[in-house]
Amino acid sequence: MLEIVLSTVRHRKAGFAGAFVALLCAAALVCACGILLDTGLRGSVAPQRYAGAPVVVTGDQFVHQTKIKKKGKVKHKAKAIAERAWLPASAADRVRAAGARDVVTEVAFPAEIGSGADESWGHGWESAALTPFTLREGRAPAARDEIVVDAATARANGLRVGSRVRVASAEPGAYRVSGVTRQALKGQAAIFFSTAEARRLAGHPGMVTAIGATGSKAAIAGALRGTRATVHTGADRGRAEFPGAERSRIKLISMGGALGGTALLVAVLVVSGTFALSVQQRQREIALLRAVAATPRQVRRMLGQEALLIGLVAGPLGAAAGVPLAFWLRDRFRGLGALPANLDLVVSPFPPVAAGTAAIVAAVAAARVAARRTARIRPVEALGDAALTPPRLGAVRTIAGLLVLAGAVVLTVVLAGLHTEAAASPVTMLAAIVWTVAAALLGPVVARAAVAVLGVPLRAFPVGGHLAAANLGAGARRLASVITPLTLMTGLTATILFAQTTTGHAAVRQATEGTLAAHVAGPKIPHGTAEEIRRAPGVTAVTEVVRSTVRVGLQNYGVQGVTTAGLGATMDLDVRRGDIKDLNASSIAVSTTAASRLHVGPGDTLRLTLGDGTPAALKVVAVYGRGLGFGDLTTDHDLLAAHVDDPRGAVLIAGTPPKGLPTVSAATLAQDTASANAEVNYIAMGLIIAFTAIAVVNTLAMSTADRARELAVLRLAGTTRRQIMRMLGWETLAVVLIAGLLGTGIALATLTAFARGMTGGGPSVPPLAHLGVIAWGALLAAVATALPARLAMRARPADAVGARE
Repeated sequence: MLEIVLSTVRHRKAGFAGAFVALLCAAALVCACGILLDTGLRGSVAPQRYAGAPVVVTGDQFVHQTKIKKKGKVKHKAKAIAERAWLPASAADRVRAAGARDVVTEVAFPAEIGSGADESWGHGWESAALTPFTLREGRAPAARDEIVVDAATARANGLRVGSRVRVASAEPGAYRVSGVTRQALKGQAAIFFSTAEARRLAGHPGMVTAIGATGSKAAIAGALRGTRATVHTGADRGRAEFPGAERSRIKLISMGGALGGTALLVAVLVVSGTFALSVQQRQREIALLRAVAATPRQVRRMLGQEALLIGLVAGPLGAAAGVPLAFWLRDRFRGLGALPANLDLVVSPFPPVAAGTAAIVAAVAAARVAARRTARIRPVEALGDAALTPPRLGAVRTIAGLLVLAGAVVLTVVLAGLHTEAAASPVTMLAAIVWTVAAALLGPVVARAAVAVLGVPLRAFPVGGHLAAANLGAGARRLASVITPLTLMTGLTATILFAQTTTGHAAVRQATEGTLAAHVAGPKIPHGTAEEIRRAPGVTAVTEVVRSTVRVGLQNYGVQGVTTAGLGATMDLDVRRGDIKDLNASSIAVSTTAASRLHVGPGDTLRLTLGDGTPAALKVVAVYGRGLGFGDLTTDHDLLAAHVDDPRGAVLIAGTPPKGLPTVSAATLAQDTASANAEVNYIAMGLIIAFTAIAVVNTLAMSTADRARELAVLRLAGTTRRQIMRMLGWETLAVVLIAGLLGTGIALATLTAFARGMTGGGPSVPPLAHLGVIAWGALLAAVATALPARLAMRARPADAVGARE
């Protein structure tokens, strides 16, 4: 058997090339996703600011929930909060009482000088020892208007001792550089103030962000027992220093898992289609084996071993290619700010091994499924079966297709009831894929129906159109195999692109319609500047807006904090119930979506955890409709600003604002709630789209190359090359039309359900963009058909007809 397998692979290289390419790309994609997932699970961040402190104490950066399930089983869950948790400064006394030495407290707050590092933080000079920072020149800041800057910031902004510079922060001001450090941190700037000035600017009296010390972790943890403090040592200090990196790591788990799962489903579908087409092209060969007494089991073993051989080569090569692909993804995500520079990829043997194994298993399973019917036919019928296409689908395939179709309907109904992007996005992709699987299983029926409709206009064109109609009608199974990857590409591409435009368009529309102010200043306007704008001539109302994320239970909700004076002149939230005028520091307004999920209304109490981990119980005073544009929750500005890292935000101005203010469009208010990670989703899912595009080219090229003898017979019968190319052109056009309609229908069904759940309206599908998606598919199909056809017709017709299959 092995000799037959090796001989077959050796003499049918072109036929197995398509399967090889599909498996290699599948393994690479799955491996890259696995590395992202592994990084999310096991990745660590090296400390920078806290590198010189063996023990670091910070506030708890998680919200915890404990549930007692059946039989007394206790389940504990923890979710990261959005802002930095603060500690009482008195916690340092407890640390000292535990016998710790070199106890140093720190406050950290946003502060920037010009342009430079991605992050820029202000600190008190006493915390310089945590790194440690030492002075290259000058002295430590002593006066209120003195600062020390790190070496990189000084170099980037041309600063030296004695320079005067303006520092942007919650309370911007002019400072004199009293010193420059020897050190600089990677990716973050450090500006040191005097102790008193740093604590004033931080805006958290009696609180600190971290405590560094040298001592016993166990003793310090014991001294802090009963407080919200957490103790970190070793690599865990990096997580304490970079809470954003921890949130990115958690996001990487969900993204890597969702992307990997989607990639695996698409890979299985594509590989199965490729092997099905390969086996279909070899029906005559398999039929001859059955006629000379090969048993069904032997045929299945042969095809399985062929697939195993291809998988053993393509799987490891693809897995190896997945490693650089993962690094490419890392660089793209870092460029978009979705992945911090100090969170490195974890490259272990497990993702490549898992990806290679998955490719091998998918290859063997796909080959055996594809061979099921051909291997089971009776020897007497073998040769006839190879020449004729079965008139209808088998019962098993029909039942499977109907069951999958029912599953697609159920998923679509479920999708219509999901109101958050985190829940809806994976279901959206899964629904589109399941619709495509149903179309693939029922493909021959769909193809015959489509050809019956398209055959009438095709036959109106002499020779080329008539031949195309005849070929399409006689090859329903081959047509279905070709249509499936193109349908998948069209449906997935449209779904991915227009799910983003659907939420983005709804959010921008709501923000634009709900912003009554003539001018919007931002994005980082401090409270003092807003007060100056209020007093400016011609200004009738000013609303300060700060944004954050809170947790209700363990679920994230976007929240905006607004000043209530004059709110009716600057913002219309589309209040449905209650009165927004009752909003104050002890109350909250919720969107209709949040009210439905949380089962609250005016008069109810909503318990939540603010961004820095502070619990709050607020009375619901209003329910509003424009949640996508302004956030699911709205609180008093001062309440929210006291619990965020950066209390600066946008300012809505009614009247004539002072000149020189940085302005933004009203749609900017919707950026945080209208899919802030759209670019990340495009890059990640773009890989799957690229994979399906390769599958389209692969399948069409295999199908066209297999028709060399058919094209030769047509040429011997008097058909010219031009007429054959026209015939293939009409066939390609028919394939594109059928796949375009199926893909559009799949995307439309999925997007309509997605839009109903997310926006309450319909999908936003730019016509030109969708035509571009179909045109891209048409271009791929044309190239994948024309080039193999021209190569197939290079040989003389008589030689091609007599060539061995």
